[in-house]
Amino acid sequence: MITATNSGGTDHTPVAAGTYPARCISMIHIGTTEENIMGETKWLNKVRITWELPTETKVFSEEKGEQPFVISKEFTLSMNEKANLRKFLEGWRGKGFTEDEAKSFDITVLLGKPCMLSIIHKTSKKGNVFAEISSCSAMPKGFVCPPQINDTLELNYTDHWSNIEFSKLPQFIKDKMVSSKEFQAMMNPEVVDATNKAEEGSQEAADELPF
Repeated sequence: MITATNSGGTDHTPVAAGTYPARCISMIHIGTTEENIMGETKWLNKVRITWELPTETKVFSEEKGEQPFVISKEFTLSMNEKANLRKFLEGWRGKGFTEDEAKSFDITVLLGKPCMLSIIHKTSKKGNVFAEISSCSAMPKGFVCPPQINDTLELNYTDHWSNIEFSKLPQFIKDKMVSSKEFQAMMNPEVVDATNKAEEGSQEAADELPF
C-alpha cells in the first residue's frame, strides 16, 4: 500500500541542502516493473514516498500561494536486512527491526509521521542541480514538527485506487505505473497474473511501526 505528489508549480528550484523537520504525506505503489541494473534485467516492486518540509515554503504558483517544499524517494518494497528501505526506516525510528517485525510490515503507518530528513544536492548528466534525500532520523527529543499542510495521499492497486488522483500525477510516474504488472492486472484481470513475485524481497506490509 503506498503514494506521491508535488507542489505542481513551474519553478523547479530545489530546496537548499540541509537537515529539516519533515512529515510523510504520500505513498504511491508504483508496482512491479522491469529495470536494468548493471546490465542485468530485474523485476522490482517499487513504492514512491513523499514528504513535505513545513518550515521551508515558497510561492511555486501564484494561484496557490506559499506552499511547503516536497521531496520524494523511491524504494524497492523489501525488508531484507540489506535493503535500502529497511535501513531508511531503522534510521527513522532509531532502532533496528527484529526478524519477526521485518517479515511483514505495513509502511502506510508512516503517513502523517514526522522525521528529520538530511538533503544533499546532486547534478544530473544534463547539468541540472537537484535535491536528494541522503538520510532519515527520528525527531530530536523536545523538537516538534509543525502540523501537516498538504493532504495525505495513498494510492495502490487494491484498496486505495483513484483515477482522479492518478491523473494528477507527473507523467513519468504514470508511465512507470502503467508498465507495472499490478496496473496491467487491474486493467486486464483475466489476462495478467499480478501475483508473480518480484525479485528478492518484494515485501508486503502489515505490522505497525513502533515509533
